Amino acid sequence: MFEEQKKDAVEKIKWVWWFLKEELPQFLSNWRTVPRIMMVLYGIVFYNTMQWFMALENPNNAQAGFVSVVVGAGAAWFGLYVNGKSSKVQSSKKFKDTSIG
Repeated sequence: MFEEQKKDAVEKIKWVWWFLKEELPQFLSNWRTVPRIMMVLYGIVFYNTMQWFMALENPNNAQAGFVSVVVGAGAAWFGLYVNGKSSKVQSSKKFKDTSIG
C-alpha cells in the first residue's frame, strides 16, 4: 500500500514538474500573459491617478508633473506592448502518464 501511494506521489510530482517546465512557459509566452497583466495594472494606476488629481482643489506644478509622468510612462509601456512579439515557446516533449494502462 505504501509503495502504491509513493508511486502515485512521484507521478504527481513528475506531472507538476513537467507542467511548470513545459506548459507554463509556453502559455505565458504565447498568450503574452505578463504584458497583459501589466497593462491592466497600469490602467488601474492611471485611473486612480486621474481620480486623485481631479479631486484636488488647487493642484500645483509638482502634482501636475507627477500626473504627466504617469501618463508618459503609460504611453511608453503601451508602445512596448504593441510592438512586442511573443516568442512562441514550443514544448520539447509531451508528458507520458505511465499510471494509465
